[in-house]
Amino acid sequence: MPHATPPRLLIPLLILVLLAGCAGRPPAPDGERAAGQWAAQADRIENLDTWVLAGKAGLRMPQESTSANLDWSQHPHYYRLLISGPFGSGRSTLEGREGRFSLTTAEGRFEAQTPEALMERQLGWSLPVSALSDWIRGLPSEASEHQLEHDELGFPLRLRQDGWQIDYRDWILVEEVWLPRRLVMEIDELRVTLVVTDWRPVLDDA
Repeated sequence: MPHATPPRLLIPLLILVLLAGCAGRPPAPDGERAAGQWAAQADRIENLDTWVLAGKAGLRMPQESTSANLDWSQHPHYYRLLISGPFGSGRSTLEGREGRFSLTTAEGRFEAQTPEALMERQLGWSLPVSALSDWIRGLPSEASEHQLEHDELGFPLRLRQDGWQIDYRDWILVEEVWLPRRLVMEIDELRVTLVVTDWRPVLDDA
């Protein structure tokens, strides 16, 4: 579906919902990954539902490019995405809790029963917000069909789902688990590059 140039409110919200990650260590060289590691950690990645992360997101459209700093706090029944950047809109916060979602921007506070409905109401179209907590872990969402390609080591390389293409460009080792560090996400003429600078997952001991 073609997308018009997003209004000013879209820029902070779009980067907000496309946020990701946690980890305070420098990224390990790609060569340190080994065949079989992704399959061996599958259960831990699937059970990961709590994290704090910080990162930077760059958004590029035909007529505009911008970036922002991101903070994401994820829990089983609550998440908060905080964005601050240079576009003059100050801070924006997207929150979800037990079926209720709110977006707070310089224009005010807005609510809806789903994040997609919130975007549709405020922006006129929506993103698959509910899938992002899976994509940031290197997993496809179970809610819709997908195509997933793996690299020569068995790690996710490219995911196609809900009209988006997600390329996994870099990985980081945190608490003995490999997590995505750099993602490039594209749909139509919109391109979002996400770099996680601090991944802090809460992992089990398995």
